[in-house]
Amino acid sequence: MDMDAFSAANADKWARLHELAYQGRLNGREADELLALYQSTSAHLSLIRSIAPESGLSASLSATLAQARTRFTGARSNVPADLARFFVVALPAALYRLTWLTLACGAAFILIGAAYALWIGTSPDALRAVATEAAARQYVEEDFINYYSENPAASFAGAVWTNNAWISAQAVALGITGFWVPMILFSNAQGVGVAAGIFAAAGKSDVFFSYILPHGLMELTAVFIACAAGLRIFWAMVSPGPRTRGRAVAEEGRSLITVALGLVLVLFASGLVEGFVTPSPLPVWAKIGIGAAVLAAYWFYVLRWGRPAYLAGERGDLRREDAGYAEIAA
Repeated sequence: MDMDAFSAANADKWARLHELAYQGRLNGREADELLALYQSTSAHLSLIRSIAPESGLSASLSATLAQARTRFTGARSNVPADLARFFVVALPAALYRLTWLTLACGAAFILIGAAYALWIGTSPDALRAVATEAAARQYVEEDFINYYSENPAASFAGAVWTNNAWISAQAVALGITGFWVPMILFSNAQGVGVAAGIFAAAGKSDVFFSYILPHGLMELTAVFIACAAGLRIFWAMVSPGPRTRGRAVAEEGRSLITVALGLVLVLFASGLVEGFVTPSPLPVWAKIGIGAAVLAAYWFYVLRWGRPAYLAGERGDLRREDAGYAEIAA
């Protein structure tokens, strides 16, 4: 088929459909015309996609058809229904599909952090390379602990939330590069490992873990989730499978946005724990228990609602019609 000739023959119809789709009000005749043009253009789009699925023309027509569809179908559902679907179906499914990759990121983090902690904690030379004896003592006895209580709990929780959201956003947004996620994992594992090593060298590992575990259990898991999401979109670009590379990246990207929205809530929960529980006078077992309960609640949510949704085919992506894949036949 000669695409230029086909476009020239139907350009007026497509232009008229676009005009009606974005027109403020339609009378009866215009509404009938909109429906007829919608049906014929849907057939045109199917034909164009069979020849050039990733063309600019197909994308333009798909957007026009989506706008036209909203004119005569109205809203699919109300806001409460959409929110319910997001939290019960889309979000848990998107998180569940990242489970094994999340655990792999966590395992890599623990191995790297443990290696640094063992090295710093058992090698006086390594410890001196990191900090002087006076600086290490001040860090263990003052700086590390004061970090959690030197600011009001509410403002500290907000600052922590912002910082962790920034780290996760980098992993999500720049994951497609392929190198940013490993860099984030390594640098954060290195930082935690060095801190643990300094405390181990001073014989105060219990103090370190009493402050890091209450919020760190959920906070670090959120970072692992973000890293897993970033790696997924990178792999979609490298190995799209039977899908076109553009479609694979688009689908992973939309699912990734679902994960990013969920991480806002996850990081908010871990920020509250870090701001109000970690520096609190509660017994250590109680503080760690609260952190463990938050983490357990997350995994219960993912496994209870995410697994059934995932097995039913949900991936956290938009519905096919919202993504522009389903059209009404002529």
